[in-house]
Order: sequence, then C-alpha cells, then structure tokens
Amino acid sequence: MKLSARNQIAGTITTVKPGATTTHVTIEITPSVTITASITNEAAEELALKPGMKASAVIKASDVMVGV
Repeated sequence: MKLSARNQIAGTITTVKPGATTTHVTIEITPSVTITASITNEAAEELALKPGMKASAVIKASDVMVGV
C-alpha cells in the first residue's frame, strides 16, 4: 500500500479495546514507545486487528498542539 503521508511508524499491536463507537488501538514502536489511535469500530473489524499483528501508525496532520 502506498500513502502520501510521510509519517509512517512501524510497530506491533499490543492492545485493541473496542468501545461504544470507537476502538482504541495501541501500537508498540519500541519497548518504551507506544502510539494509541482511536478508530471506528467498523474500521477495526474490517482490518481484523489483533494483538501481535504488525501495523503502522500513519500520521497526517496539519497542526500539532502542545499543552502544559
């Protein structure tokens, strides 16, 4: 699959937690770095996401905010 997004970070899915409308998917990049994405339940089902699967976090954003 080719994507225009340049920020593609490979890792392994560690958790898949379905909720009422969205599923939270955690991808381990390194033992000390994880990324969590919130996707629709439908998308999670279509992708058949499971812990242990290889996956990429694809980040496409026009703004990044930092708060303290």
